[in-house]
Amino acid sequence: MRILHTSDWHLGRVFHREPLLSEQALMVDRLVELAADQTVDLVVVAGDLFDRSLPPADAVELFGQAVRRLRDTGATVVAIAGNHDSHVRIGAYDPVLAEGISLRGDITRAATPVLVTPRTGEPVAVYLLPYLDPLLAGRVFADDEPAPDPAPEPDGDPDGDARAPRITHDAVTRRAVARIRSDRANRPGVRAVLVAHTFAAGGSTSESERSLSVGNIEQVALEAFAGLDYVALGHLHGAQAFADGRIAYSGTPLPYSFSEQDHTKSVRIVELAADGTPTAEVIELGVGRTLATLTGEIDVLLTDPAHAHAEGKRVRVILTDRDLPLQAMDRLRDRFPFTVELTHTPPGGPTADGSFVPRAGQVVSPLELLGAYWSAQTGGAPDADQHELLESALAAAMRSES
Repeated sequence: MRILHTSDWHLGRVFHREPLLSEQALMVDRLVELAADQTVDLVVVAGDLFDRSLPPADAVELFGQAVRRLRDTGATVVAIAGNHDSHVRIGAYDPVLAEGISLRGDITRAATPVLVTPRTGEPVAVYLLPYLDPLLAGRVFADDEPAPDPAPEPDGDPDGDARAPRITHDAVTRRAVARIRSDRANRPGVRAVLVAHTFAAGGSTSESERSLSVGNIEQVALEAFAGLDYVALGHLHGAQAFADGRIAYSGTPLPYSFSEQDHTKSVRIVELAADGTPTAEVIELGVGRTLATLTGEIDVLLTDPAHAHAEGKRVRVILTDRDLPLQAMDRLRDRFPFTVELTHTPPGGPTADGSFVPRAGQVVSPLELLGAYWSAQTGGAPDADQHELLESALAAAMRSES
């Protein structure tokens, strides 16, 4: 069976106030093209279909078009709710959808597979596991093993009462997958694919993902996915694979923050052999505007041919001029029209908190203190003209105070 694994579309997302829907529509075109050209049997969208639980109408319309067009290639289409999605809205119409399309938001149906018959070969059981909120999922799997991890007692509890046991992402995932393995055991010889939206331990993150919890209690150990032939994951935005490719993230189809500027945005085409062994080809999508970060003085950035590669990209600029140039953003956009972020970091930079603290016993005048603050903020001492302006400003302020 041939699988197209994609995830984290985040339809309706904006990038520094710029809507991305037109680029996301190009992404859909590319996925439909790949599904047809690669004779795909199964298209997997592993969560975060939308960027928020109440997506805009045009994003919902684009998703509907995507599902219909992918199904028209002859592939079965399955998708799950991620942590950005509304589980109820994603799964509401699943029972009445046309054959060959499943949108799963109900975690209680995790052990009820979609049976997919490929163009050649035997059927495959595809288990759909939406994002598991530990608090809610803990109630669903309350009677399952293993037991939840106990939480430490809160510091300074006057009564010494322990809090209710805390269940982790790892614990609820293990319980859900245990149910899935039990169902698979009743299907001898059937290959099994799991689609899930979670944070696998050892995965590389970016600034784009919404944290699932505090600390590392959000992570799920790779051994939790034992007993499955291929695990198609969503949530992490960078493409990456584990366990010899048996467990993998496809990553996002477009970059959604500057932390992703070095990612190769792609999908995975997975060939699932008759014995369940997966082999994957990573195919670059090549759609949407890429990102670049440029650092330097404005005159160099505007004239150096070495920066020509960024002229058609979305650009983040870090200016290192001593003083912030006038109309810097407008000037930068003359060469880099898609500049969306500007930061000024002068040489030496400001101190950690922008403050000046005199040494013990040191007596400084108000003007000296103001000059030290200027130096801390700009990375250099004021010149004669600037010193004169500071002196005039300080005198005016003191007169006003009097």
